[in-house]
Amino acid sequence: MKKFNILKGIPACLSMINIDTDMIIPKQFLKTIKRTGLGKSLFY
Repeated sequence: MKKFNILKGIPACLSMINIDTDMIIPKQFLKTIKRTGLGKSLFY
């Protein structure tokens, strides 16, 4: 993986204590070895 210095994107503020990462992307969508297409499963 190449080093990067700048990351551009839109942040998602979750103003909660102890955030459950399954809220961001549920585990059933992480059963892939591909690194593409995961965005459609965010906040499912």
